[in-house]
Formats: sequence, structure tokens, C-alpha cells
Amino acid sequence: MRVPLSWLREYVDLPATETGRDVQAKLISAGLEVETVEQLGAGLTGPLVVGKVLTIEELTEFKKPIRFCTVDVGQANGTGEPQEIICGARNFAEGDKVVVALPGAVLPGDFRIAERKTYGRVSRGMICSGDELGMGDDGTHGIIVLPPEHEVGTDATVLLELFDEVLDIAVTPDRGYCLSMRGVARETATAYGLPLRDPALLDVPAPNSYGYPVQITDPIGCDRFTARTVVGLAPEARSPIWLRRRLQKAGMRSISLAVDVTNYVMLELGQPIHAYDRSRLDGPIGVRRAEAGEKITTLDGTVRVLDAADLVITDNRGPIGIAGVMGGANTEIADPVTDPETGIVTGSSEVVIEAAHFDAISIARTARRHKLSSEASKRFERGVDPQAAAAAAQRCVDLLVLLAGGTAEAGVTEISAPSAPRTITLPANHPDKVAGVDYGRETVVRRLQEVGCDVYGQDELIVTVPSWRPDLSEPNDLAEEVIRLEGYENLPSTLPKPPAGRGLTERQRVHRRVGRALSGAGYVEALNYPFTSEQVFDQLGLDADDTCRRVVKLVNPLSDEEPVLRTALLPGLLGALRRNDSRGSHDLALFETGLVFLAGEKPGVAVRLGVDRRPTAEEIAEVNAALPAQPRHVAVVVAGAREQAGWWGKGRPADWADAVEAARTVAREAGAELIVRQGQYGPWHPGRCAELLVLVDGEERTVGYAGELHPRVVKSFGLPARTSAMELDLDLVEAASEGPLKAPRISSFPVATQDVALVVAADVPAADVQAALSEGAGELLESVRLFDVYTGDQLGEGSKSLAYALRFRAPDRTLTVEEATAARDAAVALASERTGAVLRGA
Repeated sequence: MRVPLSWLREYVDLPATETGRDVQAKLISAGLEVETVEQLGAGLTGPLVVGKVLTIEELTEFKKPIRFCTVDVGQANGTGEPQEIICGARNFAEGDKVVVALPGAVLPGDFRIAERKTYGRVSRGMICSGDELGMGDDGTHGIIVLPPEHEVGTDATVLLELFDEVLDIAVTPDRGYCLSMRGVARETATAYGLPLRDPALLDVPAPNSYGYPVQITDPIGCDRFTARTVVGLAPEARSPIWLRRRLQKAGMRSISLAVDVTNYVMLELGQPIHAYDRSRLDGPIGVRRAEAGEKITTLDGTVRVLDAADLVITDNRGPIGIAGVMGGANTEIADPVTDPETGIVTGSSEVVIEAAHFDAISIARTARRHKLSSEASKRFERGVDPQAAAAAAQRCVDLLVLLAGGTAEAGVTEISAPSAPRTITLPANHPDKVAGVDYGRETVVRRLQEVGCDVYGQDELIVTVPSWRPDLSEPNDLAEEVIRLEGYENLPSTLPKPPAGRGLTERQRVHRRVGRALSGAGYVEALNYPFTSEQVFDQLGLDADDTCRRVVKLVNPLSDEEPVLRTALLPGLLGALRRNDSRGSHDLALFETGLVFLAGEKPGVAVRLGVDRRPTAEEIAEVNAALPAQPRHVAVVVAGAREQAGWWGKGRPADWADAVEAARTVAREAGAELIVRQGQYGPWHPGRCAELLVLVDGEERTVGYAGELHPRVVKSFGLPARTSAMELDLDLVEAASEGPLKAPRISSFPVATQDVALVVAADVPAADVQAALSEGAGELLESVRLFDVYTGDQLGEGSKSLAYALRFRAPDRTLTVEEATAARDAAVALASERTGAVLRGA
């Protein structure tokens, strides 16, 4: 919301010395987000005056049309003689009043005006356009042509209100009333402790049966509708300069008088207004839900197919507007047209004014459904004062009668659904408890009254909420009003005092250890939004009944393209990998740890907890039961070179083994034993996929997969060839740990190393052989490592050789060769028994 300071002063008698920066500081202290204060006219100095074009001589000897003009500027040039000016613009004629910058003037951008010889003539000044004066876009991009009543020589800086300050306020969704001068003026008056001249306090005639007929069939969608009619409007009437300038400063473009008046009233009172050309209406105005498939051409010229949930304005022909969003083209106010032969101006001379109140949720959904955000929908979806409709309609009538010579018809249509004032019961000391400050009852009552509430009672206050504050619905909302008006900066700053002995939970420790370990292994953390689309599961190649497809859908997503919560980390990481690769980073190793969200069989409904006490264990359990499961996952993706080539030797590309090793790194940090087997799952290559398991309570549980991604997945996501990935359920891995990590016991005695090469069937997992060796070697075994895999003619078809290095060490003595050999033989014996392994060369 752009708020010109000169306009704001009409409603609040601010001290003359107060600048825009001063007002900005006050409003920020009151809780509004005033982003900038724009200085209009900065760098502009006169003389800048009104001039009358006396003659125009067309200079045709140049490549582009040039005009040599004489302009009467009165006594502003000190001589009273006409001013000679060269100008290339074509949108003015002899006799027109224009804005003239005389020599010595400086325009915005440090553009200095001086006498100069050009095109063979001497130009003594400049005829100005709105852009050159820093007035912004007025839709013409040409010379400013002033109404004929303005006197020659008048100071144009005052006439055009070129010097002003404009506050740009980012209005949050709960402060919809501040999308109006009335709302901002109320906040300003409160901040300065000054009275407010409320522009909505108008004498409004009582409703009668003579107004334009209106029929409402959906009182929930539209609970109030006011219609007024103005006839006899002069089609040639134009918006006065003050009206156009205020719209420009507020960021809106002047269109026509009738439309400008509706926009002006919307900015002033916050009530969107729509004007219909009565001659183009067919029968009564109606308000109803659309029929599925109905079509309407809106004011922007677009044909839109309506949804059955859309609220529409109709006449006998069908929809003539999307309620609260945008009007239809078939009833719009016609632009004035001048007959070139007779000079007669024709246009809309009879206007029906609509001021209605629509359901905020309905308007918000309609605007989003049609991707059509308008100034009206922005206000309706945040909440508009239903009591302001009649005053807004009256304000429109008054302006049209004043500026276009119209006559207001006596008929007044007002339809409203019965409603009662909203009241909230508030303990007088509730704001004190929330803020930790002793405000006292008198301060609480005074601040609530400044907001516009009616307050009764002593220790228990009965607060009637004003109609323009739909965001005030519970005691905490009222407490917030008291706190912000008393000043957030006045709240004491205190640090919480946690009880001794508390720190990170084991889950948090595991999370941090895993992050540090992956970072140390060369992975870079990439944090992604937890939102995704259901189409990504098709890209991953998941089965139709895969549990990852059971998603939690958001009622109000940030993006319609990502309306669900993620059930895996890989889609976000793959997107980050693709973006980085497309920007020239081809050797990538990324990781992410975060929550995923798994929908249950039946959605739960969470209870609303109070803030007056700590919830009980039963209440917390009930809330948690209503939430989707949210396990913590860890995932990595790698592509390109894992080791760079250089003078030290050859490099190495990343492959499936790096993804598996990342899983082992995570398991080690969590203190869990990871079981690795060949597997097959959705996005991974069926021949290069490892299933990752752990033992939980003696039962094997699959915790994730690792390996090279399927070529179809790589192509679908636009990834580098042979991209590898891993994803684990970190909570399940932690559950398989043997408790908190213990520091390793380091023996001072030497290690005894024994190597074994075992021949097994090609389909025997190396992990099973390694597990058997570890168990058979007994307590003396320190580590076992697979260092070679061999297949070839020497072994025969269907066999492979696995070479392991076994390290033995005792904590209290040096092992003898016989002890190490015995342990090795025991390990080989158990591996032979379980896997059929044969010692190579035996």
C-alpha cells in the first residue's frame, strides 16, 4: 500500500515538522512494515509554470517531425513575451495549456534546462511530459495537457503536487484494513495520540424500494450488497488533476472519471467498488454461484471458464462479473468518444454503483483458481469492513455528482444478512501475563478503545470487536494489540533459564555427527523446501502402490505445482544437483538431512491447545497421534569426478560404491551395524542397487537403498550420466545402535594381519561372507576388509574370489602366530559352513 503523506494529513493533523521518515518510525513501532519512504520531486527545482501554446510551426526539413512553438507563460519569464520552445511531441495543439520548464529549472535526474540552439532555432525551455517530471506512468507517455481553466504562469509544482513523500507499506494478511488510507490514518492517529477524521462518517440515506433491483441467492458468499445509481453524467468530464495525482502516487493509473472515482474510494475507504453502465445491464443484478463450464469475458479481455465454486455477479444474460475479483467486459464503463465532425462527446452517462461484502475465503480461492489477483481481491481476501459498503457507495455518488455533473437517484438498494457484533471475553490482566509486563487495566482498556473496540467490565472485560478488524477473534489477538501499541521495544529482554543437566537429545547428537561426517567426506549440505509434486514419483519410477505415494496434501500450498509434503529427500536433492550442474559445477557431492512426512491410513484432527499452561502428556500424545509420521532421513547424491586427476595421478569418477560408502559412514556415526545386500527399488539401476538393512530387536529392517540411478530416472530429471544416490531412514538406523557411542579402546600391542581369499558362488553376497568371518574370528578380530574381487577363467563360470584382510589384536598381550592363525582358520571354517566358501588354492 502506497500512502502519500499529503493525503494522510487530510485525516490526521500531523505536526508540520513531521517528515515521512518520522511517520515511518512511528508506524514501524506500532507493528506495520513500512519498507521505504519515496521522496517525490527530489532534485526538481523551478521555474516550472503553466503555459498556453500560441503557435506551432512544423519543421519538416529534418529526419523526424519537429515543432517550433511559442508559448505564453505570463510574467514567469520576467518579460511577458511568448517563450520559444522546440518540441518533438505530437499530442498537443494550439490553445492547449501545458507545463513549461523555463531556463534555470532542474528536472529529476539532474536534467538542467537552459537556452540552446537546436534544429536551427533557439529553444528557451521545455514543454514537459509526466515521465520527465517524475510523475510516473499515466498511460499517455506524452506531453501533459492541462484543463483550460488553469491560469497561465501558475506554479506547476503546486498544481501537480510534485513535492510529496510516499510511504510504501507491506501489509501483512492480518492487517487488511491497512490497504486503505482510512486504516493507515487510524494507525497514524493512534501512534501520535491525535484524533482521526474518519472519511467513512458520511450521511447515508436509508434503504428504500426504489433502488436498482438486486437478488442474492447465496447470502453466505455475499452478506451485504449496496447499489446506487447516478444519471446525467457528462461524458466529456475528465478526472481533475488532484484525483489523477493521488491515484498516481498510490501506484494506480488514471483511466476515466467513473473508474478513477471507484479506485479512489477503494484506496480511501478500503471498500472495493464496481461501476456498471446501466444502459448495458439487462434486468436485475444477481449474486450466485457459477454453473460449472459457464464463461465470462473479464475486463482484461480474457475469456474465463468458471468453476462451480466461483461467486459471480449476473443479470438476465448470465455472469457479468467475477464477484470480488474482476468485472465483465459487457457492462464496463465506456470510454468517452469524440465525434471528429460534430465534436460531440459520447460515453456512459448512467452508472450503477456496486458496494458489496463477499466471503474472504471464497474470493481468495477464486482469485487463485483463475490466477487473477486484482486490487479488489487483495482486499476482500484479507477482510473488508462490511459496515463501510453504504458509506463507500455514498462517497462515489458524491464525487460523481461533484465532478461529472450527475444526479443521484433517490433509490437506495441495500441487502444485508442479519449479523451480531463479535465479542471476546478477556481477563483484564491477560496482556500482562502474555507480555510479562504490568500494563494495568486502564492501559489495556485505553489501547483496545484506540483500536476501535468497545470495552465493558472490570476484572473480566467484554470486548466488542470493530467491524473492520476480522483478524481479532480470541484473547491473544487483543493482547497483541495492547502489546504492539505499547511498543514491542518496551518489552523486557530476558533469556530462558533451562534446568541444569539438559542438553542435546541423542537424536540431535546423531543428526549432528552424521552431518559432520558427511561434510568431512567431501559432501556439501544442500537444504531444500519440504514441498514437492505427486508427478515426481512417476519420474522416480515408483510402483503405483508404493508407500511414498501416500502423501500429505497442503490445504494452502505456496505453489500449485508443489502441493504436497515430501515423502523422500531424493527429489529435492536431485533438483539441486541438476541446477548446479546446469550452472557449470559438474563434480558434485551433495547431502541433506531432514524430515519426511508419511500420511497414515486415516487423517487425524489435532486438538487446539491453550497457552495458559503446559499441555499434559495425554494432550501432547493426542496431538502427535493426529500428525503424520515424520521420520528423519539422510540422503546423498554424487556425480562427476569423485577424485580429481592431477600430477599426483589419475582421477576417479563417482560411482555406486561411493553411495554405499556414504551409507556406511552414516551407520558408523549412529553406532549401528549396516547390512548391505543386492536389491532393487524404483529409482535405482536394478544391477547396481544395494538394499541397506539393520537389526532392530533381532529383526532385519530395510532402512534405505544406495547405488547408481536408473538411466530413465537420470534422463527424466536431466541429471549427469551415471549419477549415484543413497537415502536412509536415520531414525531406524539410530534405533539399531547399541546406545551412545563409546570411545574406541586403543591397544599398545602390535597387530597381526592375515589375508584370506575365498571362492564362493557368484550370487553369494560379499556381506554374508564378511559377517561369517567376523563372527567366526572371535574377540581377537579388530577389523575385516574386502580388498579384492576376482572373476575369471581360473575360477570357472559362476564363481568369484573374495580377498579379505583380517586384523587381529589382543588388548593385553602380543599375539602369537599360532593364535592369529587359529582365529583365521575359525573364521574361514564358519564362512565355509554358512556360504560354501572354499579357501582359494586349497
